[in-house]
Amino acid sequence: MIGLAFRELWGRRRRLTSSLVAVFLGVAFLTGTLALGDTLSRAIDRYYANSNGHTDVMIRNATQVSKSPGDLPGEIDGAVLARVKGVPGVADAQPVIQGSGQPLGRDGKVIPERGPRIAGNWIEDPRLNAYRITQGRAPRAPDEVVINKRAADHGKLRVGDRTVVLTPERVPVTVVGISMFGKDPAFGETAFTAFSLEGAQRYVAHGTGRLTGVALRAAPGVGQGELAARASRVLPAGTEAITGKALVAEGIGQVRDVFVKTFQTALGAFGAVALLVAAFSIHNTFTITLAQRTRESALLRAVGASRRQLAGLVGAEALVVGGLATAAGIAGGAGCAFLLKLVFSGFGMGLDAQGVVLTARTVLIAAPVGLVVTLLAVLGPAVRAVRIPPIAAMRESAAEPAGVSETRVIVGSVVAAVGIGAVVFGAVIGRGAWTGVGALMSLAAMVVLGPVVARPAATLIGMPAARFRGVSGRLARENAVRSPRRTAGAATALMIGVGVVTLLTVFAGSLRASLADGVAGSFRSGLVVNGGTNETGGFEPSLATQAASLPQIATAVGLGKGAARVDGHAATVGVADPALLGRVLSLDVTSGTLPSDPASAGSTPAAAGSGSAAAGGGAAVLAVGKKVADQRKWKVGTVVTVTFSDGSRVPMTVAAIYKRTDLSGEYLVPRTAWAAHNRRPLDTAVFATSKQGVSEADARAALTSLVRSYGAPEVQNRSEYVTAQTKQMNAFLGIVYVMLALAILIALLGIANTLALSVHERTRELGLLRAVGATRGQVRAMIRWESLIVSLFGTAGGAGFGLFLGWALVSALSDPFSVPVVPLVVILLVGAVAGVLAALRPARRAARLPALTAVASG
Repeated sequence: MIGLAFRELWGRRRRLTSSLVAVFLGVAFLTGTLALGDTLSRAIDRYYANSNGHTDVMIRNATQVSKSPGDLPGEIDGAVLARVKGVPGVADAQPVIQGSGQPLGRDGKVIPERGPRIAGNWIEDPRLNAYRITQGRAPRAPDEVVINKRAADHGKLRVGDRTVVLTPERVPVTVVGISMFGKDPAFGETAFTAFSLEGAQRYVAHGTGRLTGVALRAAPGVGQGELAARASRVLPAGTEAITGKALVAEGIGQVRDVFVKTFQTALGAFGAVALLVAAFSIHNTFTITLAQRTRESALLRAVGASRRQLAGLVGAEALVVGGLATAAGIAGGAGCAFLLKLVFSGFGMGLDAQGVVLTARTVLIAAPVGLVVTLLAVLGPAVRAVRIPPIAAMRESAAEPAGVSETRVIVGSVVAAVGIGAVVFGAVIGRGAWTGVGALMSLAAMVVLGPVVARPAATLIGMPAARFRGVSGRLARENAVRSPRRTAGAATALMIGVGVVTLLTVFAGSLRASLADGVAGSFRSGLVVNGGTNETGGFEPSLATQAASLPQIATAVGLGKGAARVDGHAATVGVADPALLGRVLSLDVTSGTLPSDPASAGSTPAAAGSGSAAAGGGAAVLAVGKKVADQRKWKVGTVVTVTFSDGSRVPMTVAAIYKRTDLSGEYLVPRTAWAAHNRRPLDTAVFATSKQGVSEADARAALTSLVRSYGAPEVQNRSEYVTAQTKQMNAFLGIVYVMLALAILIALLGIANTLALSVHERTRELGLLRAVGATRGQVRAMIRWESLIVSLFGTAGGAGFGLFLGWALVSALSDPFSVPVVPLVVILLVGAVAGVLAALRPARRAARLPALTAVASG
């Protein structure tokens, strides 16, 4: 039987090629996604392992208000440096200063890095410094800097160039060196500018004498834990000593929790979809080939082959196909991972890790998954094959039954009713778990009921072809209708691929529409100076004050962002004068009154747009979003504790509750209260309204001229700002389409294979058509129209399924449902065009069959 299995495979190698390709693509995609996740994880491990050089112990602020890896740490008293220098076992102690620092490029604009933009001091001990100078020298004077190579390349800066660093005030500097982070041009996508220690104390710490930390190197024979314990004994309250190993583990854990796990889960989901689609293509291929071998299987039974031997024959064929395709897929996984890296880079989400990491874990996951998926896909056809009675060898039998059993109809209807009910129930009550279970049941029902729906659907979809394309169109519709199982089997894989694409399109489109409506609703009118969403970017709050003094501007209010803990919960808070912000944004206050910043008292609204950066006291009040207030049962007058990065715990009273949080965030803290605990806050946006009678163009020109000295952030009107805020959704959709294109390609290979097998099965029928006068063109047209009917059935079914699940998912998350019409129309058109392309080879083969040879076959 083993020899027979290999002969069967070799004799039908061309028919099984597409199944092998489907498994290969699915496994390669799964391997590539796993390898890409491992590559990212390994790169992060390497980055953080080298992030502090060979630091043995870091002295830092004990208060950690944020788990986001991009946020700046709190500060400590500079006097700590002298204390720890005298600790036994300390070979060297280097001060560390870090803060916001944005170098301007040769064009006078902020270098557009997506990561943090950090300025600090150049650490003189090379063993404690993660950077090394590759060009030039270390900074010596306060106005000399070293810039990492990635930022220097993007800003077209070279050693000897004069530029400006925003810290956030303008600091004219000379670039005296270019640095590398180990072997990399940067720490991820961070732009790091290093001053001399004097320069960092003056421009980054702003003369406060405070430090971000102290890096310690242990003397020979002193362990990290022992040194940390010794240093802890001399540290003041609110300061801690953490070992280098713990610091690395903490950084890696933060990135993994925030990004890597989500990234790897999403990649795994895409790989699973591709394998699921491949499984349906394999299932359909083996279903048809085994049905076409009905007489052959019956003859084997008649000459004494047992059911177990027949099942072993089919299993051996599947194992060979799955094994070869899986091995090739694993080998091709590295190439797939490399291509995926290029895809992410093309959409602005580049991965700078060098090379591709293919671990044993990836192979141990991909290999059994590929084999199991293939064997499970063949299980149904194998069971039907072994049930063939020996008497079937003595009679003609159809390759597949034309009808659909009542059991299938009943079971499928029950599963569909329960699944749809669970989806709707989850959407109504906002429970995602119910929606997920219902979605899986609905998918199963779609597979079971596919043959039931295929006949009427093919009849309806094929009506235009039957009416307007003559005999070819009518025969194409009849071919699709008479084998509903085959039509449904070929279309199901495409349904799944299109369904997932539609689901994610609707989901992202709804989120984008919700965000656009929220931003548009919050930002009434006027102009905005957009500093981006990077919290280490932005510009000086004085920009709002200067903007408000322009003769073309009536009001200008700055808004910044920062990290804090509110009642123990990590949060991103908005920093502004809440009362003034309410004049330019529609916050929709539901209770209380937006508090005024004390620093703005006695000032005109226009001139007080930025508030004050003074470090004095401030009103112990804040405003909170309604969603958070409802969740935590806060009301106006509730006192909450806000923990700032300097370790201060300040009781603050809720003065107002507002609904629109799209721009301001869930918390609004007066600028004076924030400045009392944070060094030189930044604004990420300034919202401005023009004076009556001043055109938008004139106001925009005045603001554009003003912001040049602040790194030239973009000045946008309302519609441009809304578009900028939703730009990331477009990148997300682009990645989704590219990632799922492979699943749809596998589905189309399945359709092409089904048509090719159908042509082989209908050799005599095609010969008779040619004998009675059908031209080659008519035969080709018949196959193309049949493919179009099948692909439209799959595309329309998948789009409907995706729309339904998209509505449920969006409703479960309490977001407004929005249907992106244009992308859905494009999906339908692509499905139709792809169906025609899938039919090209089968149609050409059918048209080339010699009429007399075809009639004589059978």
